[in-house]
Amino acid sequence: MSLVYLAAGEAENPLIPPIPELVIGLIAFVIVFGFLAKKLLPNINKVLEERREAIEGGIEKAEAAQTEAQSVLEQYKAQLAEARHEAARLRQEAQEQGAALIAEMRAEGQRQREEIVAAGHAQIEADRKAAASSLRQDVGKLATDLAGKLVGESLEDHARQSRVIDRFLDDLEEKAEATR
Repeated sequence: MSLVYLAAGEAENPLIPPIPELVIGLIAFVIVFGFLAKKLLPNINKVLEERREAIEGGIEKAEAAQTEAQSVLEQYKAQLAEARHEAARLRQEAQEQGAALIAEMRAEGQRQREEIVAAGHAQIEADRKAAASSLRQDVGKLATDLAGKLVGESLEDHARQSRVIDRFLDDLEEKAEATR
């Protein structure tokens, strides 16, 4: 029994298809493959090539944008450094101008102080001279009156009176200078 099954089993092996089906399937596969190779494969290759070019172009554009961004960053850094340098220069210039202005104001204040002191000295000297002149006249009048009473003679002569007064005051000044 097992031999009968073996002979029948060889004829109907489900893993090996009949030869006419195998030939028809192979012809159909070649036709479909040829159609796909002629029509579909060029479109697929074209789309793949476009994608590859787009990706490469995008990478190139990204590299160009990155290079441009780097150059813009370098320019920005250079401008920032220049602006900082300019700000430091302006700050230094302002400090120098401020110092010069302070020195100028001090010099002007010193000059004004010296003018005020000189004017004060001149005023004091003028007041001293006026006081000395007034004092001379008053002392001269008193001295003349006193001398007239002592001498018993009137010293109304103006020239004589001036000489006596001057001589008296000169003697007083000499005594004052000698005691100093």
